[in-house]
Amino acid sequence: MGLFFQQDINEYTKLAVWQIAEEPEFFLGSVPPQREISHPHKRLQHLAGRYLLRFLFPEFPYKDILIADTRKPYIPGESFHFSISHCGGFAAAIVSRYNRVGIDIEGFTPKVANIIHKFLSPREQAFLDPEHPLRHAIVCWAAKEAIYKWYGSGEMDFIRDMPLEPFSLALAGSIHCVFLKNGVIQELNLFYRVIEHMALVHLMTEPV
Repeated sequence: MGLFFQQDINEYTKLAVWQIAEEPEFFLGSVPPQREISHPHKRLQHLAGRYLLRFLFPEFPYKDILIADTRKPYIPGESFHFSISHCGGFAAAIVSRYNRVGIDIEGFTPKVANIIHKFLSPREQAFLDPEHPLRHAIVCWAAKEAIYKWYGSGEMDFIRDMPLEPFSLALAGSIHCVFLKNGVIQELNLFYRVIEHMALVHLMTEPV
């Protein structure tokens, strides 16, 4: 299928969503895998995510990608910041030459209803849209996953460390979070978009 959605956020930062319908050979022509993945679908997701990095910035040095102890992929020297997410037959990526970034894409699946209490506090659950509580909760979940990837430094408590301020559910909007971790407080602004049966959330901040 190919490119599903693209947004040029600023001159340094771009994101895109790819709908995966290609065979592995399509991606392997541009992006050799850096690690062996035996599961065919997970391998396709991995390749599509890596492919998007160079799709967004043709000069992206994907061969320089390393994996930190926290499992966050990064480029030594941070000539690029990037984040990748997968959901079913889709891959999403955000790349920036300057800003720290995070991205997540989640499908609207009923199974999430059983774990809402694990990532949303009672205060957060109270502002969920009464007509679409599950969809609203999944947007919140995607926001917290995007923050986790943006942070990239290990274990986090999804309720304690990243409380979300109330926001109304729409087709697109912003989410405010007061990030709390190891005594550091940082205000984060995230941006979400509902695309068909998925929620796409990203954030970017100034480099540390």
